[in-house]
Amino acid sequence: MAAGAASGGSATTDTYKEARTWLLLPAWVTLAILVLAPVIMMLIYSFLTKEFRGGVIWEFSLAAYDQFFFDRGLFGDEPPKIEWTYITIFWRSIWQAGAATLLSLVIGFPTAYFIATRSENMRPVWVFLITIPYWVNLLIRTVSMKFLLRDQGPLNDFLMSIGLIDSPLHIVNTNFAVQLGLFYSYLPFMVLPIYAAVERYNFALSEAAADLYASKWTTLRRVLLPAIKPGVFAGCILVFVPSMGSFLAPDLLGGAKNFMIGSLIEEQFKGNAGNWPFGAAASMILLTMVLIILMFSARQQAKADKAGAE
Repeated sequence: MAAGAASGGSATTDTYKEARTWLLLPAWVTLAILVLAPVIMMLIYSFLTKEFRGGVIWEFSLAAYDQFFFDRGLFGDEPPKIEWTYITIFWRSIWQAGAATLLSLVIGFPTAYFIATRSENMRPVWVFLITIPYWVNLLIRTVSMKFLLRDQGPLNDFLMSIGLIDSPLHIVNTNFAVQLGLFYSYLPFMVLPIYAAVERYNFALSEAAADLYASKWTTLRRVLLPAIKPGVFAGCILVFVPSMGSFLAPDLLGGAKNFMIGSLIEEQFKGNAGNWPFGAAASMILLTMVLIILMFSARQQAKADKAGAE
């Protein structure tokens, strides 16, 4: 009987594994087609040779990566020097994305907390109000932002009408405009994960901290934030990663002086004058950088969680 029970349990386990495999198959196929295949294509293109009229020649070459990191002069016959132009663009992309993430966190955290502490009937209404602007295409929203911030736009007209300023503020084509555009584009990605974390938070812990004479700041720092840290971490990642590769906000709000890596990549694939291998190489460098940042952040988060558990 014991052998029969063991045999039956093994058969059930095999059936479960087979069913799980078939259920996961559509997800794996979708990931392979929409995620893995494009990445492999970009990786292959980055090692090919540029075709004069656009496209690629199927000949192996490291010229794209060499162009990104080294300057060999106009005719390629000078000793190699570090190419700071593209490195500067990458650095600008990092700090612009970081600034947008910080701004989203500063605004998104109290917003998410406010929504999560409303009544159950009102929470869906507030979430709806947060997400409804994002039913409109990102391009239209970015153009609208440019119209709002321009020198003769509604914002400057309003500030001048109430006497707060005497002349229009020059906001468009500045770093601040880019950060504002990124913030506006990805704010819900910060609010929603934090809202989900706060909604699951046990507020009895805050009440217990208050009973022990903890200040509101201490309760926030020592009780609430550690409990909702995964939501905050997820929100920061969801804002930082797409901000790094964004090109609409830099193109429309930043101008040529605020070029970001997403704009650089876009330029390489647009028209016949582009350089597809170089654009693919820049994409792979961006992907590698993002993966390194994610791995480092996940490692730091794991260390913090382990220290907190101990």
